[in-house]
Amino acid sequence: MSGKLYALGTGPGASDLITVRAARILGQLDVLYAPAGRKGGDSLALSIVREYLGAQTEVRCCHFPMSADNAEKEAVWDEVATALTAEVAAGKQVGFITLGDAMLFSTWVYLLQRLGRPAWLEIVPGVTSFAAIAARALTPLAVEQQSLAIVSCTAPEEEIRQALAQHQSLVLMKVYGRFARIKALLTEAGVIDHALMMAEATLPGEQCWRQLSEVSDTQPLPYFSTILINKAWERG
Repeated sequence: MSGKLYALGTGPGASDLITVRAARILGQLDVLYAPAGRKGGDSLALSIVREYLGAQTEVRCCHFPMSADNAEKEAVWDEVATALTAEVAAGKQVGFITLGDAMLFSTWVYLLQRLGRPAWLEIVPGVTSFAAIAARALTPLAVEQQSLAIVSCTAPEEEIRQALAQHQSLVLMKVYGRFARIKALLTEAGVIDHALMMAEATLPGEQCWRQLSEVSDTQPLPYFSTILINKAWERG
């Protein structure tokens, strides 16, 4: 069998939200690369998929630094991309896992830039965190002619302000560490009563706040916190 690389979205957290296709592929891998949040640390993505792995699968955890040093980050991306290519060249079935969907705000995209579009690559989509939040909160992402914007809270404030004005439904990702400022922008835009926030969706520590105006600016938030806004949806 010739070598192949699979980039696999693991979904938002619950292990049973893995797609059937991803679960089947995970059971056939020779090698699995799993991103870790810190050196020597475990990987949340790995904990999600561990039950699907075959006994033959070798697991390699790789740390992707969350630093402002672009040279440091690029060196790691180069190293991992080279390692993945070498594994495939050796005829192995290789997987790389990432939380949510591989093509949305994912480290995987930086590896894809380096790999290009080889015939031996397949990307398997995963359930996004905001799809899980919408389902858990019983709040539609968009209906009829509504536009949906997916916005990173690391964007400049003016861009976030414009998105809040232009779109009827929004997903604000990467809220962690920025909640007070985002809350002020929601209040300024007059949409705070249409917003809810969920952290660690589908995981045991899941939390949901439906009245953001009552949430303290200093409320401690988990890293995986996301705000969902639908201006037209009346919540019960």
